[in-house]
Amino acid sequence: MAEENVRVELTIPVPAARVFAVLADPAAHCAIDGTGWVEAAIDPAPLTGAGQVFRIRMYHPNHPDGHYQMANRVEVFTQDRAIGWRPGQENQRGELEFGGWTWRYDLTPAGPSETRVTLTYDWSAVPQHIREYIAFPPFAPDHLANSLRHLGELAEPARQG
Repeated sequence: MAEENVRVELTIPVPAARVFAVLADPAAHCAIDGTGWVEAAIDPAPLTGAGQVFRIRMYHPNHPDGHYQMANRVEVFTQDRAIGWRPGQENQRGELEFGGWTWRYDLTPAGPSETRVTLTYDWSAVPQHIREYIAFPPFAPDHLANSLRHLGELAEPARQG
């Protein structure tokens, strides 16, 4: 793959504020995820700004421990317009180390009650030593499209309750 990012778009029939609220809720990330790797939010408090760290419990059959945690640092936070984070893990000293990939959602109003959502997974900053044991992207290309469909289902008012 020549590009070092994957980008997909979907128009969701709800206002941007509602879509953003779902994305800013770490507890919703398990339901948004299309791979089944995200298990639960360890830090379920809503995301409120850049610099905030939220932890997610994960599972991947190829991970050395199977179950593990990711610490995600919010890098982009523009209310109702854009949100993104950089996943990382704590090292043995308890410091966060980031692998170089990011998740970003850009929201563009497409009328009074629709939002065009662009999801970008970017691995351009992943260092070579990580690329030696993880192939990028580490999921099938349809994962992002599935994630946006899940996001749309969560954001629709009829699905809430």
